[in-house]
Amino acid sequence: MISANNVTLRIGKKALFEDVNIKFTEGNCYGLIGANGAGKSTFLKILSGKLETTNGDIVITPGQRLSFLEQDHFKYDEFPVLDVVVMGNARLYQIMKEKEAIYAKEDFTDEDGIRASELEGEFAEMDGWEAESNAASLLNGLGISSDIHYSLLKDLNGSEKVKVLLAKALFGNPDILLLDEPTNHLDLDAIAWLEEFLINFENTVIVVSHDRYFLNKVCTHTADIDYGKIQLYSGNYDFWYESSQLLVKQMKEANKKKEEKIKELQEFISRFSANASKSKQATSRKKALEKIELDDIRPSSRKYPYIDFRPDREIGNEVLTVEGISKTVNGEKVLNNISFILNKDDKVAFVGGNELAKTTLFKILTGELEPDEGTYKWGITTTQAYFPKDSTEEFDNDYTITEWLTGYSPVKDVTYVRGFLGRMLFPGEDGVKKVKILSGGEKVRCLLSKMMISGANVLILDEPTNHLDMESITALNNGIVKFPGVLLFASHDHQIVQTTANRIIELLPDGTMIDKITTYDEYLENDEFARKRFVYNAEKEDDED
Repeated sequence: MISANNVTLRIGKKALFEDVNIKFTEGNCYGLIGANGAGKSTFLKILSGKLETTNGDIVITPGQRLSFLEQDHFKYDEFPVLDVVVMGNARLYQIMKEKEAIYAKEDFTDEDGIRASELEGEFAEMDGWEAESNAASLLNGLGISSDIHYSLLKDLNGSEKVKVLLAKALFGNPDILLLDEPTNHLDLDAIAWLEEFLINFENTVIVVSHDRYFLNKVCTHTADIDYGKIQLYSGNYDFWYESSQLLVKQMKEANKKKEEKIKELQEFISRFSANASKSKQATSRKKALEKIELDDIRPSSRKYPYIDFRPDREIGNEVLTVEGISKTVNGEKVLNNISFILNKDDKVAFVGGNELAKTTLFKILTGELEPDEGTYKWGITTTQAYFPKDSTEEFDNDYTITEWLTGYSPVKDVTYVRGFLGRMLFPGEDGVKKVKILSGGEKVRCLLSKMMISGANVLILDEPTNHLDMESITALNNGIVKFPGVLLFASHDHQIVQTTANRIIELLPDGTMIDKITTYDEYLENDEFARKRFVYNAEKEDDED
């Protein structure tokens, strides 16, 4: 168990948390939610001991081990991957290294023998002999293949590093597990594996995530941060949303009844306070009036952008024809004879663990890259708007937000442009901010503004939810569901894929593809396609052997 007792954290004069009291108990998974800037990650750091409180304290049941998902991707660069995972249990790793040092001595003494015996006993009690196989199992579940388990962490790419650090946090059955955005940079298969892991995890989990489907799958409780307080709800994210909306509705209805009663009492007092025969009744009603208190309904600190993609023209029957596209990147054939035809009603989710393949295909279709082989042709009625996975170059300039968006606007009127910015939570004064200093979430909202203002009838989105808060993800989800044009997108957000896509194209590790008109959940449940993935992976392992 871990609890916060009267916790207050002040940053300057601002109180980020004020007298927070909350208890997290064994066997439950708590989703920690709140608007951007509410302090979700900060509260996890307080619980982990990485950040001291201004007042109050954190209490952990004596003897329990706490594990925290680290965000420093370079801290363990010089260590082998398996070692990094085992470091998740610091004491076990310490024992392993001390044993190795003792057994490596040339002048092995009696004292060394006694110490080694003590270490061996503790090592066995901690299931040390199973440590490497347990670590390997976690890595395999997250999609880190066995052939790189002994590589140095620095030799892995960014996505692989994230998975290793996640395996480190999960290793050794910690009593309390703190996870800050664990699904970031994970492919959908890895997220599904993590969901099952946490569902079966018997200890305490506290997780911050912007993935609504993930929170609904794993959470038994929801802890909502708003205005420096934390309100605990039983149930997952959807249950919290319904409960919180119902609570506000009930409070408003109760206030309405109280206001009607107040008005009735005030009218009586006003009419009869000077009437001698009614003075006692008027006095009685004055006392009743003084006792009525309206519920304090504070508006939520959450803000939802307004995302609405409106094409300037209707799309024709000919949308996109792709024939035999192949592309090799850094010696790896990521696209292998890819062919498909898009129809005017298609909303296509590109899925699978081959992230580079999806990004490469999108870059080819938008003209940023040339294919090694094959062709593609857009219909003459189509116009495309593209959301790139990496937008670094887009914001490497000295433009203000208003100047930047005006450059892409067909209407060069500042008032018109600021209308789009206002919908995306950039008020008037924000328009003069330089784009190069914007946060990740602000840059995403700028890119979505650019896509909206373009009036395109084909949207290509490569991981658009990265850096967005829950409210912006919800708004984006609603926006692309309503979009009347053609959609090509890749996303790790299960709910967006399931609610939006009517066609699934999976890019396999060998560069080939599976194409099916279906919803995402139906696709995952279809044994035929699961077998294709299994056969491919089995053949790959046989080739490696």
